[in-house]
Order: sequence, then C-alpha cells, then structure tokens
Amino acid sequence: MKRTLPCLLAAALYACGPANKPQATITAEITGLKDSVVYLSLPVGDSSKTDTLPVKDGKFTWTGEVTEPQKVYLMFPTRYVELFLEKADIHLAGHADSLTDLRITGSASQDEYVAFRKSLKSITDQEEKLYENYNEIKDNDSAMAVLEAKGGELRQQRRGVTMRYIGDHPKSPVSVSLLADMAVMGEYKKLDSLYKLLDPAAQKTGTGTRLGARIAVLKKSAVGEPMIDFTLPDVNGKDVKLSDFKGKYVLLDFWASWCGPCRAENPNVLKAFNQYKDKNFTVVGVSLDDDGDKWKKAIAEDGMPWIQLSDLKGFRNVVAQEYGIQAIPSTFLVSPEGIIVEKDLRGAALHKKLAELLN
Repeated sequence: MKRTLPCLLAAALYACGPANKPQATITAEITGLKDSVVYLSLPVGDSSKTDTLPVKDGKFTWTGEVTEPQKVYLMFPTRYVELFLEKADIHLAGHADSLTDLRITGSASQDEYVAFRKSLKSITDQEEKLYENYNEIKDNDSAMAVLEAKGGELRQQRRGVTMRYIGDHPKSPVSVSLLADMAVMGEYKKLDSLYKLLDPAAQKTGTGTRLGARIAVLKKSAVGEPMIDFTLPDVNGKDVKLSDFKGKYVLLDFWASWCGPCRAENPNVLKAFNQYKDKNFTVVGVSLDDDGDKWKKAIAEDGMPWIQLSDLKGFRNVVAQEYGIQAIPSTFLVSPEGIIVEKDLRGAALHKKLAELLN
C-alpha cells in the first residue's frame, strides 16, 4: 500500500498536469520574410491579447493553450492573415510576397473556413473587378450610382451564402465566427434570428458568448427603436443634446478624421445636407477622434457646416459604446419623433431614402 499510494498520486498529478492542457502550436516557414516580428492577436474575454513572435530566417513558432477553436490574427509587417486556431499542430508555409496564399495545414476549422471562402470566389471576383475603375468614375454621380447598386447586389449575394452556411452548420466554430463578423455592423433582427439557429453548445463558447452580448447591445440601435438621448461637447466645448434636434430628421454620422472611407463619404453627406437642410433635415456628426486639432482640421478641410460633437475618447466615446459602434462610417437616420428610421445609409442610398421622406 505504501508503494502503491505514491504511484497513484503521481499518476493523478500527471493526469492533471501540463501534459493534458489543451495546447496548440504554430510553426511557420515563409520564404522571403525578413528577420522581424509577427504579432498574434488572440481573443481573451471581452478583449484581446497580443503575443510577439520573433522571426529568424523566415521562421517563427508559437505554443499556447486553447479551449476551443477560434479565429485569430497573425499580423505581418505588410498585412494580416486570419487563422483558425485549435488544439493541433498547425503549419504555415509560403512566400512573403503572397501571404494571402499561405498553405495552412493541421487545423480542421481552418480547412472548413478555406472551403467556405472558395464557395464565395465567384462573388468576390466580381466585386474586385467592379471596383477596378473606381478612381475613374468616383466623381460621376450616375456611374457611381450604377457601381453602388451592383456592389450592393453582390454584397447581398455574399450575405445570402453566409447566412445559408450558418443555418446549415449550426455547430461549427466557423459559423459562429462568420456571424460575429456580420455583427460588427449588422442589423439586430436578422442577427438575432441567425444566432438562435446556432447550436446551444456553440452559443456557449467564448466567441458565442461574446456574440450574444454584442447582439443584445445592437438591439438598442435596431431600426424602429427610440434613439437614446445623449449630451456631448461641440468644437467650442459647449454641451449639445441630441434631443435639441427633436422635430427634425437627423442623420447621426459617426466618423473620424483618420477614417478614409468617412472622409470619402463626407462630400456625399454635404450634398444631402445642402439639398434638404430647408426641408426639416439636418446632420449631427459624432467624431471618434482623440486629437482635437486633427478633428477640427478635418472639419475645415471637408467643409462640413453641420454640428460636430466629440468627447475625444476615440472608440471609447460614450455614445459609440452605448450603441456598440465598432466600425465607421456608421450612420443612424432618426425621425422627428426620435425613432431610428434607417442605419448605415451611404452614397445614392442616402439620397434615395431622404427623397422618399422629404420630397
């Protein structure tokens, strides 16, 4: 008995020790990748952590614990690569000049994700071709309207394929990840209905739990919901309330001076403002800047005459956090009664909606 007990204790310790921890490894060998560092961004609770991976002779490695398959990001000096990490030995190989074509083996979830991406190829190829001559037609309103309409059609096709995939694969970590991506700027009702299609076990994963919380936040900003009142300082530091504009249609425009797509959309918003400002319509800008000088400079450069508000806290802006704004430009069209009429109107879609309401 005296000899047996230590053996049993040793076996128990071994069974509970590091050998049984759910570990994953990444081993990469990438031709042409200079000695530098690669960053690995992993989700942790409601945030993320970043590990630094030294690169030597095009090679780097990583080992860590994982409790479930999850999408992570490898950030190279020139771009980032999505990767589904799981309890496996994962290998990356390829060339630094074509990181999008890296061969990634060892992760079943990654294989599934690659197969899904291939199912979208006919759509994504059309999208790439559609925007090849964007710079040539960007100042041509009629040509841009055609481009936006076709682009919108292709996005709807892509979204349809994605939604069908989620419905057909309710247990898949890829489905959970795809729905989480849609929830960055999605509409509550559709996202909620898709979330309910997921297997309960998938909903209870780390990614699934965060997704559920995200959808609950988006309910506040769903079309048909009242826009919660808020107060923010303008460019002169004077407090302004959203309710000050009650009785008018208000385009609440979340943007920032550093946001290229926001700045590209500003002339379109200006055109709408000038056309409808005398028809019970105005614009209220909410900047997610953290530098007051850059914010004010962008307002002047883009010639935006409407009220501009910001607490200069970036994405920690109190209103952005209340409504779960994770990407910009992001807009809310609010009725004179303070109800959200439509979200994320851009380009010709903004003018079409305003014409319906105000002409």
